[in-house]
Amino acid sequence: MAPVIKLNSGYDMPQVGFGLWKVDNAVAADVVYNAIKAGYRLFDGACDYGNEVECGKGVARAIQEGIVKREELFIVSKLWNTFHDGDRVEPIVRKQLADWGIDYFDLYLIHFPVALEYVDPSVRYPPGWHYQGDEIRPGKATIQETWTAMESLVDKGLAKSIGISNFQAQLIYDLLRYARIRPATLQIEHHPYLVQQELLNLAKREGIAVTAYSSFGPASFLEFNMKHAVSLTPLIENDTIKAIAAKYNRTPSQVLLRWATQRGLAIIPKTTRTELMVSNLQSVDFDLSEEDIATITGFDRNLRFNQPSNYFPTDLLWIFG
Repeated sequence: MAPVIKLNSGYDMPQVGFGLWKVDNAVAADVVYNAIKAGYRLFDGACDYGNEVECGKGVARAIQEGIVKREELFIVSKLWNTFHDGDRVEPIVRKQLADWGIDYFDLYLIHFPVALEYVDPSVRYPPGWHYQGDEIRPGKATIQETWTAMESLVDKGLAKSIGISNFQAQLIYDLLRYARIRPATLQIEHHPYLVQQELLNLAKREGIAVTAYSSFGPASFLEFNMKHAVSLTPLIENDTIKAIAAKYNRTPSQVLLRWATQRGLAIIPKTTRTELMVSNLQSVDFDLSEEDIATITGFDRNLRFNQPSNYFPTDLLWIFG
């Protein structure tokens, strides 16, 4: 089993989990089921991924067959931007729980620090970024209003831990001033091209665990034809990464994942191939030298892929400015 990270909420979170972004609905149930069989216990989902019903079916099958018990799983989901109003949070969480077929989330995150105008799930679900057509319509909810509603999820047993995703330092400091329940985790884009060391320093100082997504850098974004992703040599094909991997008789993917976990971060890689599921889990079975960690960290270019303006034209969503 994967090592765990002790959260400030008192719960243990598996350090190696399975990400569900872009897992196709047609195969999601089987992918989750096979991942559980391979040994995964943490599954990182979201309203916006549009596959929570199917992922829940994979969980239900594994539980029904006695492979795992619900309490042995760590299921993560996220609040989408259109549900930030305080009175919208609990209803959408209850819908997401019903989609998964479970009674509580082990961890529930604010997906982005962006409030957009409410879109009724009966009109469109998941809502996406646009209110209608190409229109992006900002909402009025403050992060404090949303966080207060998130805290009530813990009070009511709908989430064991709560956290944040894609937040930057200033907003985290502000949240910590009024939070009755501190965020247990911070999920961020993190790979050798985007290290964000000062943000990591903040999280460590404040006792907030960090989960890295997009650990392989541009690989997750090639299908969107992002110019700066397409123009780069994939990290798993980089000669330096390959040389480090050969030194340890490991794969480049395992080296990239270990670079993150050895520095204390959690990871959520995904794959539909069983052999790679196992390989990713085994990425914690060796240690890199401090010199090799420093070499990989030296790739940093402050190069971000997962921001709205990389997916569609907008003058309204400069989240990471």
